[in-house]
Amino acid sequence: MSEPIRLAVLSGATLATGLVAGLFFAYACSVMPGLAATDGRTLVGTMQSINRKIINGWFLSAFLGGPLLVVAAVVGHLGTGGAVRGWLVAALVSHVITLGVTGRFSVPLNNRLEAAGPVDGIGDLAGVRKWFETPWVRWNLVRTVSSVAAFVCLIGALLAR
Repeated sequence: MSEPIRLAVLSGATLATGLVAGLFFAYACSVMPGLAATDGRTLVGTMQSINRKIINGWFLSAFLGGPLLVVAAVVGHLGTGGAVRGWLVAALVSHVITLGVTGRFSVPLNNRLEAAGPVDGIGDLAGVRKWFETPWVRWNLVRTVSSVAAFVCLIGALLAR
C-alpha cells in the first residue's frame, strides 16, 4: 500500500471513529441525562424512536467503517513497523470492545425496548424504564470510553507517522 493511501485510510478511520465517539459521548453527557429528568413515557417513547432512526447509512458507515478502516490501516502498515502499528492495534482492540458491548448489551436492550410495544400500550412504563435505563446508560458509558480510546489511539498513530 502506498504512503498516500495509508495516510488516507488512517485519516478516514480517525474521522469515522471520532464521529462515533462523539455520538456516544453526546448520549452520555446530554441525551440520557436529559431523558433521566423526564417521565417514563417520554424516555421510553424517545428511545424507541431514536433506536428506529439511528439505523441509517450515515451512522452505519461511521460505526462499521471506522473498524474496517482500522483493519485496512493495520494491514497497510504490516511491513512498516514502529509505533504506528502499535497505536493501530490498540485502536482495533478498542473498536472490538465497542462492537462487542454494542452487540452483546446495547442492541439486545434496544430490541427488548422495541418489543415492549408502543408507549400507549405499555401498562408498566416505570417497570420498562427500570430494566432499560440504568443498564443502557452503563453500557453506553463503556462504549463511550472504548470509542474515545480508539480515537485517541488513532490520533497517536497519525502523530507517530
